[in-house]
Amino acid sequence: MTEPTAVVLWVLILLVALALAFDFMNGFHDAANAIATIVSTGVLRPGQAVVWAAAFNFIALFVFGLSVAATIGKVIDPKVVDYHVIFGALVGAIAWNFITWYFGIPSSSSHALLGGLIGAGVAKAGMSALVVKAIWLPVLFILVSPTLGFVFGALLLLTVSWLCKDMTPRRVDKWFRRGQLISCALYSLGHGSNDAQKTLGIVWLLLIIAGYATSDRSTLPYWAIVSCYAAISLGTLFGGWRIVKTMGQRITKLKPVGGFCAETGGAMTLFIASSAGIPVSTTHTITGSIVGVGAARKLSAVRWGVAGNIVWAWVFTIPASAFMAAIAWWISWRIF
Repeated sequence: MTEPTAVVLWVLILLVALALAFDFMNGFHDAANAIATIVSTGVLRPGQAVVWAAAFNFIALFVFGLSVAATIGKVIDPKVVDYHVIFGALVGAIAWNFITWYFGIPSSSSHALLGGLIGAGVAKAGMSALVVKAIWLPVLFILVSPTLGFVFGALLLLTVSWLCKDMTPRRVDKWFRRGQLISCALYSLGHGSNDAQKTLGIVWLLLIIAGYATSDRSTLPYWAIVSCYAAISLGTLFGGWRIVKTMGQRITKLKPVGGFCAETGGAMTLFIASSAGIPVSTTHTITGSIVGVGAARKLSAVRWGVAGNIVWAWVFTIPASAFMAAIAWWISWRIF
């Protein structure tokens, strides 16, 4: 590894700071995914819920490996990646996250980052910059992760309903209020593991470009790993309140038992994805789980119009963030 110059070092520091800012906003934007159900069912107050979720976002550091971080860095040709491309990708992702947060739209920070990398890479080197075999799996999981969440959420609710058929509603409510503390913790573990690693993948690329690391995981400094998990945890702690109502009650009305099943179904999906090194959208996952829980009760319990509007945001996320990333790359390349 070569020793970076002073200029390169300052550029590296600024871009790592920008990456951590995206990571913070990821937690801020996606806090609703982790806490919406537990807040809307009244199990925890908002302030308590974000502390609980943020703690388990960080604890995920000690539970999962770095497979997702390794995957996210492979979506564009390594020969194309430079500081301008990383800058464009991060600015595009941050801009789309801000827009969707402002309008209270639950969109995917993961796919915003993916779109940012695609847009900046294509702006620099055309379509040849894309590594299709690394892109198709995250894109495929735009459909797979909410489907898995839907299936797990629905099956859990049906199973719990059968197991608790002889219990009084009051007793069921009492037990699953406690259970939601566990399900929220599990979901937050999955959220922290998958989403923090996406930013870590960007920081890893920056360190490789600067000569501080290689593609060998053993060269990735521990401070980078801790920083990414800490940033997403702090973002969750501050919470993106505009999205909580949409996720918690507008899709379907949730009781503690439904909240437990939705969070647990989402957590199961995230655990599978993180273990396989697949970057997935926590937003897509929990939305699918919530819809699955509502549909298991009865189809009319789901506000399908609200769910449809959320899906449209999913469709536009990658092209919109790619477009903004391409503009950011061009500005960076022309000015710097």
